[in-house]
Amino acid sequence: MLGLLQTTGFVGLIIWALVEGGAGKVAVLAYTMPFWVMALAWPLLGEKIRGIQWLGLLLSVAGLFSIIEPWNFHGKLFSNALAVLAGIAWALAVILAKRLHQRAPRIDLLSFTAWQMLFGSLPLVALTLVIPSKPVEWSDTLIAATLFNVILANGLGWWLWLYALRRLPAGIASMNSLLVPMIAVLAAWTQLNETPSVAEAMGMLMIAAALMIIGIHGMRRKGVAEPATGQD
Repeated sequence: MLGLLQTTGFVGLIIWALVEGGAGKVAVLAYTMPFWVMALAWPLLGEKIRGIQWLGLLLSVAGLFSIIEPWNFHGKLFSNALAVLAGIAWALAVILAKRLHQRAPRIDLLSFTAWQMLFGSLPLVALTLVIPSKPVEWSDTLIAATLFNVILANGLGWWLWLYALRRLPAGIASMNSLLVPMIAVLAAWTQLNETPSVAEAMGMLMIAAALMIIGIHGMRRKGVAEPATGQD
């Protein structure tokens, strides 16, 4: 189930969204995931949003909304909907992975990552056999990009993500993933000469502020918990 949600669902839907829409910002829509996690973690994991976390959540919502700029989508509703569904699939995978970690806290993360990616990739491979497409034209750039995505972006990335889920509450871990759209905007600025708009710049600042709030809150909770553990 985790492979179907995290690899088949998220990766498949976001690629489909990009094919249908052809817009870079469609990928950012997948990072509505933290908000779905916040909504689902409360009833399914008992992780309540408390105190200053509400301010971090509101700033994150406003920041992501500002980066996405839904008023500039120009009617590509289908691709946008696919990207949001990708975010929902990822959020469900987060909840499932967190519950699994609670039941089996010593599970081997490397093996766990490998198996979920294997099971999740099988439906994607099957789809390539039935969906027509032009032949692959191999080049040094394509090979380098493929290796980067396979080894770093997916293999190492998912392993680190599962490690974070083991160590942090699902809501806090997912909120920190909001760094991704910020990095995407900055990378497009430096590599593709896409200068961030005023709305995007404001969104990045709000997300940075939200991450600082969440980080400080997490460190305070850890500082309070450690003396209590030592006394026990």
